[in-house]
Amino acid sequence: MKKIIKTKDPVNQHLISLENEKGLEKIGLMNSTVWHEDPKRLVFTLSRYKFVAKMLAGKNRVAEIGCGDGFGARIVKQEVGQLTITDYDSYFIKRFEDIASEEYPISAVEHNILEGPLGQKFDAIYSLDVLEHISTNHEDVFVKNIINSLGSNGIVILGIPSIESQTYASPASKEGHINCKTGKDLKLFLEKYFHNVFLFSMNDEVVHTGFEKMAHYLLVLCCGVKK
Repeated sequence: MKKIIKTKDPVNQHLISLENEKGLEKIGLMNSTVWHEDPKRLVFTLSRYKFVAKMLAGKNRVAEIGCGDGFGARIVKQEVGQLTITDYDSYFIKRFEDIASEEYPISAVEHNILEGPLGQKFDAIYSLDVLEHISTNHEDVFVKNIINSLGSNGIVILGIPSIESQTYASPASKEGHINCKTGKDLKLFLEKYFHNVFLFSMNDEVVHTGFEKMAHYLLVLCCGVKK
């Protein structure tokens, strides 16, 4: 007979019951590495997904470009209807199966946004920590293909490390960063394509509207596609 474990505080008994029913959760290939090598980084990377979730709450069809292992997507799924996450690396899409949940149904699809728009239209699209990996020669294609994946009145949220942050960033954070921008330059770039570009600054897990040159991360919410 299996021993019944009792916690000292009855409030915590649910934790044991849930573990017995579903086991302990995995946190994905990328974030498992972060948890081993730089645990605090997980806190502020996930807070970016919380920002997206709050901004897009109530949207029906939402997509992520460059999902990596997909761990943060569940935070967004709490607030939206259908969520599709995409990445150009098929291995990450396959490994999403490790953390997929029936309670938070998310569709994971292999797609390279530089090769063309998504195969369907979405109310909103977000992409975190992707643009800085795309050369300036291809950044316009990146944005145009996102726009061509939007339905009418669609919203886009992008997030990148600020160029000012790179002096202090760890080697792991800076790896592959070839297109970081100042807040001003990011806003000007996106204003070529959107009537409204709202810039937010971020330090650690705090999102604010303060002086962007002192921010280590930038978030932009874009709406009103220019025709």
